[in-house]
Amino acid sequence: MSEPLRPRFWELPLGRLNPSEWEALCDGCGKCCLNKIEYEDTGELAFTRVACRLLDGETCRCAQYEIRHQFVPECVRFTPATIAEIAYWMPDSCAYKLRFEGKPLPDWHPLISGDPEAVHRAGQSVRGWTVPEFEIPEEDWEDHILDHPL
Repeated sequence: MSEPLRPRFWELPLGRLNPSEWEALCDGCGKCCLNKIEYEDTGELAFTRVACRLLDGETCRCAQYEIRHQFVPECVRFTPATIAEIAYWMPDSCAYKLRFEGKPLPDWHPLISGDPEAVHRAGQSVRGWTVPEFEIPEEDWEDHILDHPL
């Protein structure tokens, strides 16, 4: 059974969120499901428009979230304990990264706006512009690097 959401829980330190609150912090943008290229020589990170095979490009949600690690073992587990290690590759608009950095959520975030579609209307999601990874060979991902920041 899931735990109740406390009023304005998103303003609490991440380590104080219960599991239901942690999950509710996700804005549903789908950006974390984009494949990234990390250049070993520079450490530079490039986001591509190539999405995880489980991402639904319209809803911007994982089609198999609860069992995703069975299909994508390398899918990163966001937790309060791992956020410090992975925040560098999360998009700047990510609620987890923002809260980790002590910043407020943007007005379009569903917890602020009260509307899960606000993230899409604000142009902050990947809706409609990704390609599934099974259509693009990994050696061609560089051809799909985004030329705009996330």
